[in-house]
Formats: sequence, C-alpha cells, structure tokens
Amino acid sequence: MKRAERVEIIYDKRRWKLLEELRLKTIQIMETLESCHLHSIVHGSIARGDVSEKSDIDVFLLEPPSSFIIETVLERSGFPVQHRTIVQATPLYALKACIGLDQQRSLSFPLVKLRPVEKDFYRFGGEASLSTLSEEKRVAGVDKRLMLIEPTAEGHVESAVVGREEEVANLLGVSLNTVLDRVRALLRRDEVGRTGVFIERELAQDETFEQALKKLADQNPAVRRRIKFYQK
Repeated sequence: MKRAERVEIIYDKRRWKLLEELRLKTIQIMETLESCHLHSIVHGSIARGDVSEKSDIDVFLLEPPSSFIIETVLERSGFPVQHRTIVQATPLYALKACIGLDQQRSLSFPLVKLRPVEKDFYRFGGEASLSTLSEEKRVAGVDKRLMLIEPTAEGHVESAVVGREEEVANLLGVSLNTVLDRVRALLRRDEVGRTGVFIERELAQDETFEQALKKLADQNPAVRRRIKFYQK
C-alpha cells in the first residue's frame, strides 16, 4: 500500500487525555516491577504517543528474570493474572513468557537471552523506560503500517519507512538489518495476512514457566537448539 510521504497529525484533548490515562496504567505496572529491581520498558504506541482506543499496554523486561519473583510481585500488588502463555514466533526467535493481566494490559519477558536484533525490535517500534514516562517524554518509532512516528509538541509527524530504511535505522539507533527485516515481515503480513506463531502454549495453573520451558525443550529439538545456541 502506498503511504503519504509526510503527514502532520494534531492531537485533540481527547487523545491527550487517553495517552495520559494509558501511561498512568503502564506506570503502575512498571513501578511495581522497579520496586524489586526489575527494569522494564513499554513499547509501541504508549511509548510513541500515537495511542487510540485499541492501544494495548505491553510491558516488557529485556533480560530473563525469575518467573517466581515476577508472579509473586504481581500477586502481592493486586494485579490479576488472566492467563500465562509461552510464545515463540519462529524457531530462531527467543521464547517469551506472556502474562495477561486483563483485556488491555500484559507483561512479557524472555525465557532465554535475547539476540541483539531482538532487542532492536523494541527500539524499532519505540520503547520507553519508566523515567521516560514519568518525565512525560515520547519517543520515535515505527508502527505496523511502516510509518515512522516522530513526536511533536502538538502531536506527531508520520512518514513512510520504505525507501528510507538506512535513514530510519540511524534515527532510531538500530541496525539496518533490523529495519530491513521488519519491513519484509510487515509487508508480507500486508500481502498474506497475519500468520501463526511457531509455539503458543498455555500453562497449567500449577505449572511454572521454567517447568513448561523444560517440557518444550524435551519434546522439541528446535527449542533445545535455540536455548543452547544463545545461552552463552
């Protein structure tokens, strides 16, 4: 789909208020994690600022933590847990633990060490730390339409990424390969629609993420290879 070269979007009062409300909900989760020295980010529209009524809150930890600590912190702080799932997008990507708190909020973290390109993925889409949110700052990032969102005082400016991959990589501080990879993936989704993930396994009520990961590794050679190859 052809995108406009450059468009300025001015936010109205309703959109500023929605952004404030969503960020307050995000800060509650991130402060809870920070109290136990668990540093997290939020990525996507919450970080960039271009929120809508459909925006989800996805808080993410970049380093593998103890799932016991995470779940204990959430329970003590009164956060409801609706479901717990292990997800792996492709055999090469890290396995992630996903904890759904409600229809809008989720917390996820890697179960194995992330590759640099996987960390770049979050910066590509726009990532914000707790201090960034607390200081009411917004960051640049690329949305699912492959539009670069650059915050302004009145809203944001959006511009097409395709054809400007190297410029976007430099602006966001990610590798060119990361931008090219995301462009290919999102253009393919435009063509064939959203495809399934390699692994999506819901945990039993009495099962830990570590136990579920071990079972997956015992059963699936691709999971074993992913764990061993990047565990150093």
